[in-house]
Amino acid sequence: MDTGRAMYEGFTKDQLIDLLMADSRNIVAMDGVWFQSVEKEFGMDTAMHHDEEIWKIYTVTEARRIKKFLGLTDDCGLEGLMKALPLRMVDRANVTSEEIVDNKLIYKIVTCRVQEARTRKGMPLHPCKSAAIYEYSYFAKAIDERIKCRPVSCYPDLDEKFCDCACCWEFWI
Repeated sequence: MDTGRAMYEGFTKDQLIDLLMADSRNIVAMDGVWFQSVEKEFGMDTAMHHDEEIWKIYTVTEARRIKKFLGLTDDCGLEGLMKALPLRMVDRANVTSEEIVDNKLIYKIVTCRVQEARTRKGMPLHPCKSAAIYEYSYFAKAIDERIKCRPVSCYPDLDEKFCDCACCWEFWI
């Protein structure tokens, strides 16, 4: 079965990496466009409801594919999650950092394309915490069901100790 791989064989490694990064930015843009459409027509509460429902499903599918791609075991722990998180489509479009401290993975979105775009457009910041809780906790659990997650700082509940990033997440077993 031809999966379309042949069309990419003529590209250089650098071109394929550029395409991968462009696709990451494109999916963030597409996510923003649908969200703003719902937000404009039905309001923020309805848009957030649908955002939460989408992340509950999409993030598990994405985690399973990344887990398979990386060859992670079911008990890969925080080390496996640390490898998988930066490969998420949305996170590839952002600047992130990750480190394990005291048996906890601290994951930061240093710069967030969504919040930067809304700021540029003069829009209020996206109240992403309620959807991002599903996004990150469901992703982590699909990587290793033992992993727990909590937002340390995420709009609208920002912690001034984390002013060096757009949001911060903590994962542990």
